[in-house]
Amino acid sequence: MQVVTTSAGLGRIEGGAIALLDTPFPHIGALLEQEGSLLGLSSRTVRERVPLGEATVVAPLGRPRAVWGVGLNYVSKAARTGRARPKQPILYLAASSGVSGPGAQVVVPRAVTELDYEGEIAVVVGRRMYQASESEVWPAIAGITAANDMTARDVMRTTGVPALAKSYPGFTPLGPSLRTPDDIGDPGAIRLRTRVNGELRQDDTSAWMIFPLPDLLSRLSWFTVLEPGDVVLTGSPAGTGQDRACFLADGDEVRVEVDGVLPLITRVVRSA
Repeated sequence: MQVVTTSAGLGRIEGGAIALLDTPFPHIGALLEQEGSLLGLSSRTVRERVPLGEATVVAPLGRPRAVWGVGLNYVSKAARTGRARPKQPILYLAASSGVSGPGAQVVVPRAVTELDYEGEIAVVVGRRMYQASESEVWPAIAGITAANDMTARDVMRTTGVPALAKSYPGFTPLGPSLRTPDDIGDPGAIRLRTRVNGELRQDDTSAWMIFPLPDLLSRLSWFTVLEPGDVVLTGSPAGTGQDRACFLADGDEVRVEVDGVLPLITRVVRSA
């Protein structure tokens, strides 16, 4: 099942339309806090059907409580940078105030000179996880979505702090839709592609993660409690602007495609 948050409420994607549902929740994050799963939406009454192109799809989760990320988690990225594969995940916590929705315009601060895109598979937690085993992870996941973990490379270089380079307003676009785990063909090989102005820049699958999704979330849960609605960004493969020495410019459009999820489109605007 694929679900979205629209300006008119929650909906299921069915064919080329959104089935708007009879539910009191303003966004998917609020639903997860109460129910811990998206599966209940499969039986909700449909109050209206709207063509997909006519609906206003907004940030799916509202503002998540926590957004976790991991650096250097694809074999291709480690090979491109010439760095050794890490023995433990390189984890960071970004400000949730940086989350933006699909179709957002990201305004680049004047001080940022090297804005980069990072297409990623985002995992949304459904049930509380603490010290979880790998086998307990997928049953506790509500769904996956697309993310663009935008990074100010110059800020990263000068401060050495990932959270500062990734927490500017709008720097974490998420969405548009979430797909439930039961609807993912092969959860061990989810394809991820990123295009900039229509040009394919990243193309990889989760099969080539250094720390696969169950391993990554299990490890993280031994240090912190993962709560319903929390987001874990799972790393970006080779092909970023850093790899190409070519960063985002005013007017650029980034499109992140994750298997079975609506594409996430972000547009870049430079401060005047």
